Amino acid sequence: MNYHISNDKLELAISDMGAEFQSIKKDGTEYLWNGDAKYWHGRSPLLFPYVGRFTGGKYLLNGREYKMGIHGFAKNSLFSAVSSKKDAVIFELQDSEETYKMYPYHFTLRVTYELQENEIKVKYRVLNRSDETMYFGIGGHPGFMVPLEDGLEFSDYYLEFGGRSWPDRVVHTPACYQSGSNIPFKLEEGKKIRLSHRLFDDDAIVLQNMADEVTLKSDKGTRKVKVSYPDMRYLGIWHAPETDAPYICIEPWTSLPSRQDIVEEFKYKHDLLRLAAGGEYSNTWRIAID
Repeated sequence: MNYHISNDKLELAISDMGAEFQSIKKDGTEYLWNGDAKYWHGRSPLLFPYVGRFTGGKYLLNGREYKMGIHGFAKNSLFSAVSSKKDAVIFELQDSEETYKMYPYHFTLRVTYELQENEIKVKYRVLNRSDETMYFGIGGHPGFMVPLEDGLEFSDYYLEFGGRSWPDRVVHTPACYQSGSNIPFKLEEGKKIRLSHRLFDDDAIVLQNMADEVTLKSDKGTRKVKVSYPDMRYLGIWHAPETDAPYICIEPWTSLPSRQDIVEEFKYKHDLLRLAAGGEYSNTWRIAID
């Protein structure tokens, strides 16, 4: 079921399956990727309780082995809409017998989408209802149409960070696992990445130590999208490799995929979030549509 929220600027549709955006419109123009399976069937999956792949699809915790698919299970879970207003909706997912087999914690995950002028405020709230420390990662994966205007090309666009920065690229193997090394990633003028389809031939670009907002834009057009992620340590930039896919994903993450050939011990994976028994975690990021 889709839930619809709107204000004077924006119209959103969000599915209770995965609490995933289905549409983001401004002035009747669609900004969100349409999920064409020729390139990528997703639109804006919610990544929880893990970001990326596990080596062999499994991990270790307290001496036991657990299996979990790429980007966790939230994207394939049915959420409940616990609050719905004209300009805001709150979705909730609680652990179940099925999730416990993959992830042995009792938790509540709440996702709030709220419209404020031309911005979408996205708030994650995680409650640890277990009697032990809970380890997890969380992140967004929204895809945006490129080009955003008729008459423009993919290569007319670039990503511009909100300030000069000197990020590192978290190097991944061809199988999309961490390689264990990072390298400097040079930005044009200290803040720009020019888009080309070849940019993603080796899959996603994952950055750290970058500015905490980035804008998708073109000097030949007027429409743009700004993503702000002050509480996220990593940023993934992606479209389907070796294709001419007409979209780009701007993905703020709190954590990283597994290392190549290592079945990770959850307790020792340094980038995962740690939430004490009975504790609460929150994280807010925003999408501005112009």
